[in-house]
Amino acid sequence: MIRLIEKGVYLFNGNALVEDVEKKGLTAVNEEIQAAGMKPLERLPEDRESAAGGTIAANIIAAHNVSGTKNNYRIRFDSLASHDITYVGIIQTAIASGMKRFPIPYVMTNCHNSLCAVGGTINEDDHLFGLSAAKRYGGEFVPAHLAVIHSYVREMMSGCGRMILGSDSHTRYGAIGTMAIGEGGPELVKQLLGRTYDIAYPKVIAVELKGKVRKGVGPQDIALAIIGKVFADGFVKNAVLEFVGDGIDALSVEFRNGIDVMTTESACLSSIWRTDEKVREYLAAYGRENEFRMLAPEEGALYDAGIVVELDKVEPMIALPFHPSNVYKLADLIANPEEILSKVEKDGCKLLGLKEGAFRLTDKIKDGKIVVSQGVIAGCAGGIYDNVATAANILKGKNVGSGAFNLTVYPGSQPTNLALVKNGVVASLIESGAVLKPCFCGPCFGAGDVPCNNGFSIRHTTRNFERREGSKPSEGQIASVALMDARSIAATAANGGVLTSALGYDYDEEFAPFRYYPQAYDSRVYNGFGKAQPDAELVYGPNITDIPAIEPLKENLALKLCSVINDPVTTTDELIPSGETSSYRSNPLRLAEFALSRKDPAYVGRSKSVRDGDNADIAAAAKVAGIKGEIGTGSAVFAVKPGDGSAREQAASCQRFLGGGANIAREYATKRYRSNLINWGMLPLLNSDTEFELGDIVFIENVREFVASGAASVNAKLVRDGKVSNIELRMDALTDTEKQIILDGCLINYYKHDRA
Repeated sequence: MIRLIEKGVYLFNGNALVEDVEKKGLTAVNEEIQAAGMKPLERLPEDRESAAGGTIAANIIAAHNVSGTKNNYRIRFDSLASHDITYVGIIQTAIASGMKRFPIPYVMTNCHNSLCAVGGTINEDDHLFGLSAAKRYGGEFVPAHLAVIHSYVREMMSGCGRMILGSDSHTRYGAIGTMAIGEGGPELVKQLLGRTYDIAYPKVIAVELKGKVRKGVGPQDIALAIIGKVFADGFVKNAVLEFVGDGIDALSVEFRNGIDVMTTESACLSSIWRTDEKVREYLAAYGRENEFRMLAPEEGALYDAGIVVELDKVEPMIALPFHPSNVYKLADLIANPEEILSKVEKDGCKLLGLKEGAFRLTDKIKDGKIVVSQGVIAGCAGGIYDNVATAANILKGKNVGSGAFNLTVYPGSQPTNLALVKNGVVASLIESGAVLKPCFCGPCFGAGDVPCNNGFSIRHTTRNFERREGSKPSEGQIASVALMDARSIAATAANGGVLTSALGYDYDEEFAPFRYYPQAYDSRVYNGFGKAQPDAELVYGPNITDIPAIEPLKENLALKLCSVINDPVTTTDELIPSGETSSYRSNPLRLAEFALSRKDPAYVGRSKSVRDGDNADIAAAAKVAGIKGEIGTGSAVFAVKPGDGSAREQAASCQRFLGGGANIAREYATKRYRSNLINWGMLPLLNSDTEFELGDIVFIENVREFVASGAASVNAKLVRDGKVSNIELRMDALTDTEKQIILDGCLINYYKHDRA
């Protein structure tokens, strides 16, 4: 079904990945590609460097690189995108750093804090701030319930050969020929200030799609199959996935979009697909055919690795709690429910820190069948026109029943919604018992359709991390989510909530083609790029507060371990919860009170104690360790592999506002989380073997010199119970800009010094 090629691989005829080319020679290579029905080659590539430059990704990156070098890139993006969880903080930071206008198109959508039930006026106050900022600085503003961020950007901002930076991890528009990257807010601030996104050249990994998808298999199935294969060992971590192969031809662009948006869960940096006439037609439908151009890798392009996906062998998949990589074939789960669910129960209890049996899934087995309590098709992954229309076909003439099971559908955008209304799809879904809701991301991050206690929800959304669905285990509320494709969710709904595969299910695959009605956007979207109104006032609600002042790094640093997390992976949802906390993101100190609240509730108090000067233990430890001179103090979090998941900068900034000075990890799950630490002035430290304990105090002498020198490691002193031991702390290479940001204390301070 899926094969990984771990070494360099060449692409010939646009469809055939060949490994060991130099070793095999021309004759053997020709035999291989001719066997695949391809024309023979006249010669093999002579220059590996040139061949590596023949990928689509390499050419797009080169076109946006202003560094003048081929290895260390400084990228300027074509446009930016944020939603209402992130844009307030980004704009506040940019203002504090000297921004006068938006230099490139910047769209602010409102799809996260539009239904969060926290009370008060917080959400709409943020929306009014966003609109006023769009007017003052020349931005684009999409009102609440009009579109999910990624649906809007696909429809109205993507284009072949473009690069887009977004403050959401699922910023992915590769299927439309756009290389998009999701990062924390400070990286968008840099673009708003005319600076660059600095990165070493990433690996480019070819994803060859072969064959045709079977009826009943959807984009989520393809995506989960890939994620399940590559995530655990970091095969594509921080790489660009480049989709090639003749299997693309039969896929609609919306089907491709459904696969593409899930590439984030593989831990890759970005994605790009070759384009074709279907992409031209997609853009033309939105009146944007001028944004099309044919993108394809050059003959003999060299990739760092390869993934071969035989589409005709992929079947419906399911990602069980609590990660998109916890993937099983749906048929295997249905055939062996007790065995598989027992294992997931055991792993879940361990992850949640619960006694065995406190988290249950096997009780969902009734008469040998798995009964679920909820189905959701939503957002940038599930709320795609093709998915919703196909789900309606599967449900046609059937209903979800009057039992505990319910089905909810959130279209990704109002144009999608309007087309579904005019085509009768919405009426058909309502007749079947499904509930239609607005264009909203909530079910994906715990702010909508939270399951009942002990509930088991199946969702075509992007994530199923623990607690992300909105439950609160600390209060005795435990629920869970499994990720599935809309097709099998609809088949399950038609079967009254009994888990059912859509493979072999009898339904009509044909549906009315999508038609774009521009009035849905024309009547409400504010388009202000290039029309900044410097005299327009910013509208501040009472929840919107300034970012706290942060001090520069001192000569020596004392770090007190205020949380120690030994889970294999720590998500950003655990570092700062999603859901109901999202509305507080325009109030930095108030939001910080939620840091690690679901994983380590005592962390906030411990860290604030360090921040506020209750540091007699640090002073005593400094004497024991013989530390002299000026000592800066900060709290620290140790986690084995922190930062998987969301791009949200608050996973780092909340620690900083509580007095955080560093993270210590075995490795960082994503580049974007490490970048967030750096941009908020925290050291992204690494350690391979020390078993840290709560309350440990770590001293780094001459820390400013360590950062400024770019040294790979530093000898530090760990004090525990009055005894001193030496440990090694490492730090992966920093750019000159990153060094200075840490020395200055944070990105805002860096720009206050007018750093070039």
